[in-house]
Amino acid sequence: MTGEQGRTALGDFVRASFGAESVSVGDCRKLSGGAIQENWLVDLHIEGGERAGFLETVVRTDAPSGVAVSHSRADEFHLLSAAYAAGVAVPEPLLCCEDVSVIGKPFVVMRRIGGTALGQRVTRDPDIGGDREALAERLGEEMARIHSITPSSHTFEFLPAPEEVDSLNEFRRHLDALGEPRSALEWGLRWLEINRLPAEEMVLLHHDFRTGNYMVDGQGLTGILDWEFAGWGEPHEDIGWFCAMCWRFGQRDKPAGGIGSRAAFYRGYERVSGCKVDPKRVYFWEVFAHIRWAVIAVQQGHRFLKGGERTLDIVLTGRRPAEVEYEILRMTPPEIGLVDAVH
Repeated sequence: MTGEQGRTALGDFVRASFGAESVSVGDCRKLSGGAIQENWLVDLHIEGGERAGFLETVVRTDAPSGVAVSHSRADEFHLLSAAYAAGVAVPEPLLCCEDVSVIGKPFVVMRRIGGTALGQRVTRDPDIGGDREALAERLGEEMARIHSITPSSHTFEFLPAPEEVDSLNEFRRHLDALGEPRSALEWGLRWLEINRLPAEEMVLLHHDFRTGNYMVDGQGLTGILDWEFAGWGEPHEDIGWFCAMCWRFGQRDKPAGGIGSRAAFYRGYERVSGCKVDPKRVYFWEVFAHIRWAVIAVQQGHRFLKGGERTLDIVLTGRRPAEVEYEILRMTPPEIGLVDAVH
């Protein structure tokens, strides 16, 4: 991406796609973060055509190491385009390239948005994000807009059919595949199996809607990021993931993503969706969120210990399961079912 050949190839692709006379690549540098995908800040100077002018973009492509369940860049582009059309606050998707001869791997080009997504800063720095209750409410609205995308309104050939989706069984398989005893996770998963409620209508879930995956500036929300895990599921699964303790970044008294109250987040969600948030279902999916995150963290640890991927992010994530297992046990004491736990 930073070599002259790569910059020229990228500029030629953009020029042909936009019908421009010429495209030159200005500032081009890799952004921090992104263990699964790489994100590059790229400034484009476009002469002629419908996009003539200066265009600030992010080029998103695969990192050297990824995970099998992550969508391809082309599939993520389709999901992002559907969200953009549904009015969700996301970076505008501009181009998708599956031709590996351009820069060596598939990539997408998105319009750049401002702000920061760093979870520790978003939850603790009062100078960004604006009013926190207003931010929590706005995030509830955005989640509801995502959930307005349904199997009856959209078809994504690369996603499993909605009737084939079963998150509990999926993570039962992941847990069994770990090849090591994780008693707290087995306990929590069995608690979920016993306390499972009748399924809801399926909608499109972001599947990683949390603090750290949205951008804010000094005024408030600027966009929802990272759609590589989106898929069909029950609406409360997304809500439970956002509210889970493991994504509050130490702000235990702010259950809406470590930034605000449940009341504000639910208010925004209910106003846009027209659906009432069920506290029992949220609690259920919060327990599931901790099991899901713990399994993912163990898998990441295996990438370091067994896969030879010697990166700091991966090894630190691999040390997280113990604290998450504690939270699972705290939420599922013996002889306490879902109804009693909520009350």
